[in-house]
Amino acid sequence: MSEAQPHRYEKQLPSLKRIEGQVRGVVRMVEEDRYCVEILGQLRAARAALKRVEEQILRSHVEGCVADALRSGDARLQRLKLDELFEAFGRYGD
Repeated sequence: MSEAQPHRYEKQLPSLKRIEGQVRGVVRMVEEDRYCVEILGQLRAARAALKRVEEQILRSHVEGCVADALRSGDARLQRLKLDELFEAFGRYGD
């Protein structure tokens, strides 16, 4: 994973910062003892936003890292990237 280029995911930073703000808002809601359904709604929104970012990064991995490995002709690298992809999909389903 050290292969990541600086700023590869720069497009996701605004979304991640927005999600960070949502989570801070949830913390405030809990501290203020807000109504549980309101808190659940905010948690659901944050989780959905994280899922969108996760999908974008997974797509980038497939279109970049995995595709490059497949084009390389290097069987070891291909197997490594495919194994990483299957592992990511295994975690992704959680």
